[in-house]
Amino acid sequence: MILAHKIALDPNNVQATYFARAAGTARFAYNWALAEWKRPYEAHKADANLPKPSQAALRRQLNSLKREQFPWMLEVTKNAPQMAIIQLGQAFQNFFAGRAKYPQFRKKGVHDRFTLTNDQFSIDGGRIRIPNLGWVRMRESLRFTGKIMSATISRVADRWFVSIAVDTQDDSHLPKAENQGAVGVDLGVSALATLSTRETIDGPKPHKALLSRLKRLSRSLSRKQKGSANRRKAKAKLSRLHARIANSRNDALHKLTTDLTRRFHTIGIEDLNVRGMMKNRYLARSIADMGFFEFRRQVEYKAAMRGGVVVVADRFFPSSKTCSSPGCKYTLDDLALSVRQWTCPECGTHHDRDVNAAINLKNLAVSSTASACGEAGSGSGRKTGAKPASTKQEVSFVPV
Repeated sequence: MILAHKIALDPNNVQATYFARAAGTARFAYNWALAEWKRPYEAHKADANLPKPSQAALRRQLNSLKREQFPWMLEVTKNAPQMAIIQLGQAFQNFFAGRAKYPQFRKKGVHDRFTLTNDQFSIDGGRIRIPNLGWVRMRESLRFTGKIMSATISRVADRWFVSIAVDTQDDSHLPKAENQGAVGVDLGVSALATLSTRETIDGPKPHKALLSRLKRLSRSLSRKQKGSANRRKAKAKLSRLHARIANSRNDALHKLTTDLTRRFHTIGIEDLNVRGMMKNRYLARSIADMGFFEFRRQVEYKAAMRGGVVVVADRFFPSSKTCSSPGCKYTLDDLALSVRQWTCPECGTHHDRDVNAAINLKNLAVSSTASACGEAGSGSGRKTGAKPASTKQEVSFVPV
């Protein structure tokens, strides 16, 4: 299992300047390789006998050129340009496999980062040693034990972080799971999540709470002259506010997903079409403020780490329109989004829309895991005299 521990760094001015220079070198190498990749790629499409471009060939080409054309690359670690080109190769692999779009050029100030291999740095308690720089203080020690794979140093607003990937089997950092059974989770806009236990978790909605300040700082930035010191200060202030909004959202999602995976073994959620939902001009901002996709990503890898199961309902599963009362599966033909409560015309049960959807997701998750576990005692073909006991369903998952 590969886990990543993201730790804030405490660099001085010289070290922060080195980080910015290394991130700029990585960005230049990535963009240079992307431009070089296009020429042999177009030539290969025209003539299949010509060789395909590869990241290994581009790395060799850059090594032969950088001493003469790009001597400033030698001032930072060699991993900065080399790992950037390797990452470009991985981006093209994802593109050809249909998992991602065609790689785009990196922009300055957007996701500034560079990666180090495990032979180029070392960790000693609360500090990390960077090539050509020396020891840099970390805000905390590495939490995991195991083989260190790599480290990625990145900038968020005006702060620097290091994400250390560790190959480990140690899960002692996880609190003991209570295993309260199964739960259904219905995500929404007014409330972040409604559980089948009738619990409601309100989202922080940080973007909405800080929208007026965000508009004010954006206007202030637009009025500054390009290239001036005041514009640089205004941009840094706006970046810090964006980081604060993102941190508030991630904090709420981590607390919710950790609590769910700690309490419940089986979790039922919906396969939401977030991209399609974002096309609704009236709800797009509120939907983006909740972070539905990030919720699913976190709950899936955390449940897998604890041996739990996440059942994702089909995108067209009528969770809100189906009556959740036992023995009644009446489904409405249509249910407007503005209708928050409805009464089943078949059994007369009054439903809260979100709670009803969460209960249906729970029932689906329970039935799915029961059939997936392969109970030998189920079905009409059962011939043996005793029904064997169930075994716990395990999930093999490697979070990245």
